[in-house]
Amino acid sequence: MNEHQTYDIYYDKEGDFLEASFGEPPEQEGTTEEIEEGVFVTRETGTNEVKSVGILSFRKRMDLLKQVMKQLRLEFPLSVSVE
Repeated sequence: MNEHQTYDIYYDKEGDFLEASFGEPPEQEGTTEEIEEGVFVTRETGTNEVKSVGILSFRKRMDLLKQVMKQLRLEFPLSVSVE
């Protein structure tokens, strides 16, 4: 599994969108793919390294973050919840 040294979590309460970013910001713009409905993965162009995971309707699907991280072989040393 890949573990990054830096993480950034952004949550838009009004839009119910969570984005977890990993590692240093990419040097060049990445490409974003919707891997399933409402789940977005951004990869750095050139290296194909995962730079962020975004989930719409996060409050209803909080457990989905762990599943996606496991699927992408990424470690995330935190649990995320929204009240």
